Amino acid sequence: MPVKLNRSGYNHATKLIEDGHAVLDERDDWSEHQPSAREKNSFIEEHGFREYRKWHLGMDDAQGENNKRRYKFPYGDFKNVHRCAVLAAESRAGQYKYLDIELAAAHLHGILEALEKVGQPRK
Repeated sequence: MPVKLNRSGYNHATKLIEDGHAVLDERDDWSEHQPSAREKNSFIEEHGFREYRKWHLGMDDAQGENNKRRYKFPYGDFKNVHRCAVLAAESRAGQYKYLDIELAAAHLHGILEALEKVGQPRK
């Protein structure tokens, strides 16, 4: 599976964090915080795949562009970056040896950890 870093997703995540759209939640919260299939479909209907792509750190070139399966390693809920999602992406990318995605997620993780150290409140 030719999965590679989605640079626009990484840049979008970085900008969201800089703008204060980050949730400093716990490692295991992603199963509860991730968007449902219905929420994903609604987001795509309203904003299109171009915007949907921005919410993922990876892309699978073997899948068509207008296909949810193309986009891997989500990091947020279409409003905020979630630390739990970044941690999940970092871990899974490491398991599958997607070094570029693992490093991008690790960088986002570091930024989020720095926010917590300076006292940004949890959302």
